[in-house]
Amino acid sequence: MAQTTSRTPIVEPAKRPEGQWAFGQREPLNANEKLKQEDDGLNVRHRIETVYAHEGFASIPGEDLRGRMRWWGLYTQRRPGIDGGKTATLEPHELDDEYFMLRVRCDGGTLTLQQLRTVAGISQEFGRGTADITDRQNIQLHWIRIEDVPEIWRRLESVGLTTQEACGDVPRVILGSPVAGVAADEIVDGTPAIQAIRDRYIGDPAYSNLPRKFKTAISGSPHQDVAHEINDVAFVGVVHPELGPGFDLWVGGALSTNPMLGKRLGAFVTLEQVPEVWCGVVGIFRDYGYRRLRTRARLKFLVADWGPEVFRQVLETEYLGHALPDGPAPPPPPTGNRDHVGVHPQKDGLFYVGAAPTVGRVSGPVLTALADLVEESGSDRVQLTTEQKLVVLDVEPQRVDTLVDGLESLGLRVRTASSFRRGTLACTGIEFCKLAIVETKGRATALIGELEERLPTFDQPITINVNGCPNSCARIQTADIGLKGALAGGEEGYQVHLGGGLGLTSGLGKTLRGLRVPASELPDYVERVTRRFDEQRTPGEVFAQWAHRADEEDLR
Repeated sequence: MAQTTSRTPIVEPAKRPEGQWAFGQREPLNANEKLKQEDDGLNVRHRIETVYAHEGFASIPGEDLRGRMRWWGLYTQRRPGIDGGKTATLEPHELDDEYFMLRVRCDGGTLTLQQLRTVAGISQEFGRGTADITDRQNIQLHWIRIEDVPEIWRRLESVGLTTQEACGDVPRVILGSPVAGVAADEIVDGTPAIQAIRDRYIGDPAYSNLPRKFKTAISGSPHQDVAHEINDVAFVGVVHPELGPGFDLWVGGALSTNPMLGKRLGAFVTLEQVPEVWCGVVGIFRDYGYRRLRTRARLKFLVADWGPEVFRQVLETEYLGHALPDGPAPPPPPTGNRDHVGVHPQKDGLFYVGAAPTVGRVSGPVLTALADLVEESGSDRVQLTTEQKLVVLDVEPQRVDTLVDGLESLGLRVRTASSFRRGTLACTGIEFCKLAIVETKGRATALIGELEERLPTFDQPITINVNGCPNSCARIQTADIGLKGALAGGEEGYQVHLGGGLGLTSGLGKTLRGLRVPASELPDYVERVTRRFDEQRTPGEVFAQWAHRADEEDLR
């Protein structure tokens, strides 16, 4: 187990013991901390390869099955046929199916052609053709048997992919701009920093026992395309008046049931300094983070208690050993969509083409066909986005139209992507997730179809995020229209959040008290609110701005 650095802390411990390692509070205060103290989650791989894959699902003890296996990207699926009303009443073993969701981490959202073909093949051979692009630039597969996991790992690792620390109380996948290195308006390319962090620290036992998960975003795009406000640490591209291009440092963002937006530290970080600073922030979380209650074991609570000034002082004094220069705040991003859908020129004369799957749902066959199109277009790179979209880079001008036609034929919309198809996200939902209360992917897909038919001329950017439970994997509090799964009058329904946003309209949406929309009435409700926005908006006004000034009766 990693030890904290010997030093005299410049902050005091919390008023009651919170399991802060920096103050010698090493005694586990809950079952999760005890499990991690007994055995590092990274060690479960050996047991999977030598025991569980040979002896089958029944041989896996609960502490590995529902705990440590997450360190290698594995979650048990929800057993089919269990309705949402039973989610909170059944024991974990009653919800478990004997299949797994497997999360493949794609740091920076990057996939080479060879990697894309490998994931597609694994999906078709081992995952019943399933594949979902997440809003954290991962690919999730389903129906995975424990017997097949070692072979899946072998294939992924042979092409430079991994599931290591895709889940668990660890540094999760590192978000990056999908157009890093090619966008004509880019401030700075964060790719070298992403690669350095991944290579140096992912899988390092010094950082494999954090209080809870830790999320990172690094983007030098002026479009602020990685949701930096809701990550534990984020590096946002800026230009320092004296030091040139670099990053503005943010910490403490996260959503779930107690959402908080990240705080600027006011510190400027050069590209070369990013890995060191990242390591320092993770170290603070490991050493000072609250481990007593899982509900408070995120960095956002420590930042809220300390404040940005104290956090920066601890980072510079105890972890970096030097001060960081003050830096400018990032300017507001351009208005409009930030999903990179469409055809756009690169700075080198080539083009990138962004396409919109429906709520991130693709499949093994679609990925195989996509790989063929990418190869035919002369490209070797596909990028995943934080909006559940994908981008093909390095397309020669004369091959753009052929690629676009091919993508459209696969249902990956480029020029025909409506505002609703571009702007709707959905989490995994009750189909596979043990925490979900309602269905999400299918219902969001149906909602998009209804809205495209009912509002064919609507062309304003709008985000509609559909989540199966309160945990906000689909970022409901930062959507124009956030829909949180709930029971409504005995049937599946959604609690509504309105007016959230990231970027130009950063803020949390407001909840309409007493409003729960039954699933059967969802298209009518969303159409009604969207029409009122379109009718009442002033020139240049976006949905979030309208929602915060509109009469409440117009929001119902």
